[in-house]
Amino acid sequence: MPSQITTSHYDLIGGEVAVRKLVDRFYELMDEKEEVQELRKLHAKSLRVSREKLFLFLSGWLGGPQLYVEKYGHPMLRRRHMPFPIDEKQRDQWMLCMNQALDELVEEPMRQQLKASFHKVADHMRNQ
Repeated sequence: MPSQITTSHYDLIGGEVAVRKLVDRFYELMDEKEEVQELRKLHAKSLRVSREKLFLFLSGWLGGPQLYVEKYGHPMLRRRHMPFPIDEKQRDQWMLCMNQALDELVEEPMRQQLKASFHKVADHMRNQ
């Protein structure tokens, strides 16, 4: 029986370069958009570390190399986000930036699939 080859989301959106562009655009929007400044204030003044961690995480989450796991171990996303007050407002601010980055950089139908997946994860981060 022939094996079915599946292509990861990571590969479908363009691999390392595309994931880096998505992360960079996401954090540019977080700095630029006035309506997400409450979320922005939950982050360090410099977004360098956040950018790198999100890039590492998304690489594996999208089906590419497990860079985050190799460097930091299991992501334990909810636990790592517990010190920060995250309610629907912060979730929606995060999604506003990610959705715009996806709109600008990812083609359909992958864009809608990723928006739905990101929303599930972002909603799971709520702790208030």
